[in-house]
Amino acid sequence: MSLIESLVAEGWLKTPRIIEAFRKIKREDFLPARIGYAEGIAGGPEEMKEMAELNDAFPIGYGQTISQPLTVAFMLEKLEPQEGDSILDVGSGSGWTTALLAEIAGKNEKVLAIEIVPELKEFGEKNIAKYGFIKEGRVKCVLGDGSKGYEKEAPFDRILAGASAGKIPAAWREQLKVGGRLVAPVGNSIWLLIKKSSNEFEEFKYPGFVFVPLIEKWKNIY
Repeated sequence: MSLIESLVAEGWLKTPRIIEAFRKIKREDFLPARIGYAEGIAGGPEEMKEMAELNDAFPIGYGQTISQPLTVAFMLEKLEPQEGDSILDVGSGSGWTTALLAEIAGKNEKVLAIEIVPELKEFGEKNIAKYGFIKEGRVKCVLGDGSKGYEKEAPFDRILAGASAGKIPAAWREQLKVGGRLVAPVGNSIWLLIKKSSNEFEEFKYPGFVFVPLIEKWKNIY
């Protein structure tokens, strides 16, 4: 049974559009080759495909990871991205979640991916470009402090964060549209916020996950 089939069978993946995105956007396209060497394999296409089938997080450098597929599936199911949504992906890293979101949102809207580490921003952008999303204008990658959101293109229908903050930043709450959904880790829990009005949120907490910390300052950039 493949990883995706297992996630479906175990109930982590439920929504047809999200499942289809998982099938189309290949995780091996977002793994750095050096991971293969670190794990004692050759790092070629077949070996990377084998690693991508593991339900594990892998380091991508600079203290960051490409997240565990189970965790990404859970977060996307809670986010409930829809075709045509404008989406902010905070801490885009390898670009995998950004590409998944772009596939789900379709051609009519843009996913804004923000990453604070220059080398990871470049790495993720190259990976996303493999699917034509950059050229088509469906994804825009920017270098910046994701804890501040991205006011230039706010508000967003959906906001997703892949690294853990001490609390949900006020900027994310402000830049979310009324009726929008925000999914982000705080500590070792995943939080879902649904914006009911300009200053009212419905909040849900799902404990039992592990995340790298959200980087808010990087060397001399800020």
